[in-house]
Amino acid sequence: MREEMRAVSATGELCPKLADDLLRGADAIAEFVFGSAEHRRKVYYFASGAKTCRLPVFRMGSVLCARKSSLVTWIEQQEARS
Repeated sequence: MREEMRAVSATGELCPKLADDLLRGADAIAEFVFGSAEHRRKVYYFASGAKTCRLPVFRMGSVLCARKSSLVTWIEQQEARS
C-alpha cells in the first residue's frame, strides 16, 4: 500500500497496516504461537473455550483469524497468572 493512501491518526502519524498484524487461518496462528503449523489442533482447542484460557481469535467467514498483538497480550496475561 502506498504511504499516501494509508490512514493518518489525529497526531499526524501513519497508522500501522492491519495486514501486518493479522494472522489468517489456524496454520498461521499455530506457527506464530507454537512455532509450527503442525499444532493447528491446539489452536482450535484453545479457541473453543475448552480451557479456562480462551485464545483471542475471531472468524472472517469460515476462516479463523487473530491479531498478533492480541495474541502477545494474551500470552503475557497467561504468564502473569502463573
